[in-house]
Amino acid sequence: MEDMHTQFVSYVRELYGSSDYIPLHEPKFGGNEKKYLSDVIDSTFVSSVGKYVDTFEKNIANYCGVKYAVAAVNGTAALHTALKIAGVKHSDEVITQPLTFVASGNTILYCGAVPVFIDVDKDTMGLSPKSLEDFLEKNCKVSNGNCLNVKTGRRVAACIPMHTFGFPARINEISEICNRFHVKLIEDAAESIGSYVGDKHTGSFGIMGVLSFNGNKTITCGGGGIILTNDDTLAKRAKHITTTAKRPHKWEYFHDELGYNYRMPNLNAALACAQLEQLDLFLKNKKQLADLYSVFFAKTSTSFIKEIKGTKANYWLNTILLKDKAERDIFLEYTNSNKVMTRPAWTLLNKLPAFKEAFVGNIENSLWLEERLVNIPSSVSFK
Repeated sequence: MEDMHTQFVSYVRELYGSSDYIPLHEPKFGGNEKKYLSDVIDSTFVSSVGKYVDTFEKNIANYCGVKYAVAAVNGTAALHTALKIAGVKHSDEVITQPLTFVASGNTILYCGAVPVFIDVDKDTMGLSPKSLEDFLEKNCKVSNGNCLNVKTGRRVAACIPMHTFGFPARINEISEICNRFHVKLIEDAAESIGSYVGDKHTGSFGIMGVLSFNGNKTITCGGGGIILTNDDTLAKRAKHITTTAKRPHKWEYFHDELGYNYRMPNLNAALACAQLEQLDLFLKNKKQLADLYSVFFAKTSTSFIKEIKGTKANYWLNTILLKDKAERDIFLEYTNSNKVMTRPAWTLLNKLPAFKEAFVGNIENSLWLEERLVNIPSSVSFK
């Protein structure tokens, strides 16, 4: 086993051509970033008004194949906004997966709603259609166009599947189930820009989808998030409440509802525009890296996660599965002690204090993955 550890560290150093610390996923700035940032500074429009915000929204909508995109300060703000304008209210239930970044659960609580954690599929690490259908069939009925949990008396308002580490979930099946039970589908596509199911981009299957541009994402603008939708009404409402719900006027400040100061600043949008121009190159580079890892791990007893048939993953974070938790911990200790960053899965959300009141179904796959999963270096700058 130690031989694999040693070989892996040596292999990663060879790929990246470095004997120094190798991070998990660092940003790559090789395009027009400085030019566009300088343009914003010269314009003095550095906050939430400026041409780059509008340009980025237009370009990302075109890239993802949707009609509208509304930029926000980060992915969490975008997801919170999406839940609010989808009509999620206090005491509603929202279905999601426990194997996800904490923002997926936090935004449900921001709305005063109740998270429902159901299982993932082992091969996609995303929400399991079977688990979703089982929960809805055993606990819910449709009445007057709403999905009601007959055991709790609450409305099941929405479902948030997450495309984990950029690997698309079985979103077509999830969408069909949500439509059948009148549950609004909002995709947490934060990690999956450049990922597809068939010829459709992740984030374009539900009524809304959300992307993130945090510093460790495939493309970044420091922070940043975006809401994707094909619905004109939802797009207008998203833009309204992310700009403090202020009615347009030359000088008056009148806010017609509770709004949020969630709009993406022009500075961030300039960086995002430059990064988006390089996305195809980044994705090509990351696929090459994934292919090299796949060959390496095929010679070992360690499983390397690949995209499932009919999907195209962006391989944001390459992922391996060790034999068990003990082996995983040995691998994490060895690699990080030798300045090659690796990390385990997030602690399952149902184990966190904030979610102690949430409903938790049978999550055996999530528990299994939590003990074995490791992300390995995935930056685009390898040689």
